[in-house]
Amino acid sequence: MCAIAGFYHCGYDYLKEAGIWHQTLLKMAELQKHRGPDDSGIFLGSRVGLSHARLSILDLDKGTQPMRLKAADGHMGAIVFNGEIYNSPSLRESLIREGASFFSSSDTEVLLMGYLMHGVDYFQELNGIFAFAIWDETCEKLILVRDRMGVKPLFYTNQNGHLVFASELKALFAFPGIRAQVDREGLCEIFGLGPAKTPGKGVFKDCCELRPGYFMEIDHSGMHSRCYWELVSKPHEDTWDQTIEYTRYLVTDSVKLQLLSDVPVCTFLSGGIDSSLVTAICSSEFKKQSCTLDTYSFDFESNAQNFRANAFQPSQDRPYVDLMAQYCGTNHHYLECTSDSLLSYLYHAVDARDLPCMADVEASMLYFCELVSMNHKVALTGECADEIFGGYPWFHKKECFEADTFPWSMDFTPRTALLREEITELLPLREYVQDAYRKTLAEVPLLPEETPEEKRRREISYLNLKWFMQTLLDRMDRTAMHTGLEARVPFSDHRIVEYLWNVPWEMKCHNGVVKGLLRESAADLLPKEILYRRKSPYPKTYDPAYERLLGKELLRILSDSNHPLCLLVDPAKVQRFLEIPGDYGKPFFGQLMAGPQLLAYLIQVGYWLESYKINLLF
Repeated sequence: MCAIAGFYHCGYDYLKEAGIWHQTLLKMAELQKHRGPDDSGIFLGSRVGLSHARLSILDLDKGTQPMRLKAADGHMGAIVFNGEIYNSPSLRESLIREGASFFSSSDTEVLLMGYLMHGVDYFQELNGIFAFAIWDETCEKLILVRDRMGVKPLFYTNQNGHLVFASELKALFAFPGIRAQVDREGLCEIFGLGPAKTPGKGVFKDCCELRPGYFMEIDHSGMHSRCYWELVSKPHEDTWDQTIEYTRYLVTDSVKLQLLSDVPVCTFLSGGIDSSLVTAICSSEFKKQSCTLDTYSFDFESNAQNFRANAFQPSQDRPYVDLMAQYCGTNHHYLECTSDSLLSYLYHAVDARDLPCMADVEASMLYFCELVSMNHKVALTGECADEIFGGYPWFHKKECFEADTFPWSMDFTPRTALLREEITELLPLREYVQDAYRKTLAEVPLLPEETPEEKRRREISYLNLKWFMQTLLDRMDRTAMHTGLEARVPFSDHRIVEYLWNVPWEMKCHNGVVKGLLRESAADLLPKEILYRRKSPYPKTYDPAYERLLGKELLRILSDSNHPLCLLVDPAKVQRFLEIPGDYGKPFFGQLMAGPQLLAYLIQVGYWLESYKINLLF
């Protein structure tokens, strides 16, 4: 994993002021160095500049970037690449049979050579997580590409004809003249949709994100964005047994492919079916090499005493983690976070995301990734299974299924409860959210013969894939990469997503069992206690002292009348809110963000406004 950045202008000669633009590229790389602390490099041409910070995972010696190549027919290009191409060994063999030769074993070289020989059609062949920029020297064209699921980020903006791009938003602001500004639309993203955001938007004014499954070509004729992958709806014709068998193959093959690495690999293990299945497959592969897999679980200090079971979080993880670690024979590490550390990492999480994020849910993940990164560079996780196999409550609860809005964010009241009245009058928050919801529903590929219920199933699934899953993928990428850790997500393999998209609900939820298909496909890989454990999401702290810390910190921020947060949040409303006991069972986003997380989110908003020196444009 790495960080990329750069710029392009069809009518500007960067070499005339090479010193300035060299420094700009170096600064862009430095701001993203946490994503790639092992190496860095820049390339500056008359029309383009490319910057790269590298985390060495494959071909540690020869994978340096930017990489420049010439194909046998003379076609020349350069690339900066963030990600992994898991099927690069087979792609390399195919290109060699076509006459290509290679000087390294890196997937970067395979990717660039594939483009030089086959053009943009080659992107269809890639299985992996990626965001990359190719400078086609022969055609004088810049191409930006993002993976199908949006695992890897790629932001861009336009500054007086200069197309500027980067893995993280912060690097865009290193380009001369680009400022951190947020207008009404951006505030609607923060307070109406956050911590999610509209696909393609960067929240900051004039900042965009290349949508998953898209590539963009920029040359003298302008910017042209094209979709190279999208979901296709079709009747599912496999039998139940065939569906189980193929699902098992897809999941197992994805995990095995993602073990590709020249550095040690570990897994995150929560004791739930998703991470347990990934761990079981990895452990089996490790044992074939007479190796022991390292696993990590996360919890909070004093949670054993403070935990409160509720509909969204029915059980603690520790007993199930113990069972799986023993079952797989892994070298397991138990990691805990204190309330003081959690509060501190709320700020670091904003630095990592460049936006207010999933509050302490994200802050704790950042803290844990930092600990894991002390011993490992690559971790496999169980993210994305619930979105794909239908594991979340909103797939099953009648009120969620019938809700005419995003089903993970039905309670809109907390979003405006602490804002100043003039802000709620100024910002069309509800209208903005409903417009985003309606536009997403209009994209859903439906089959004419589907019943209204089947149609709604597709809508719920599509909303999850495009919105909720993207939010969690963003969390995973930023928290891991901020610490120099590459987190891989086997369930997000596009082959799994494509296949499960068309599997009917009665198979996904076989006999009324949540994620019944996944459980059946893993039947002989996991203990029954794990196989049929009721879903319990990523842990959060239940320490009442943490909520008191949040209240004290938010009031401290608001006590400064000159703080930018005071323009948006009403201190009197916050004081009244703090006098009401925290409600952990009524989240306003997802399953984990309830009353305490609302306080944490506002603390993040305040820090974001101040530290990024944001100019608010009302």
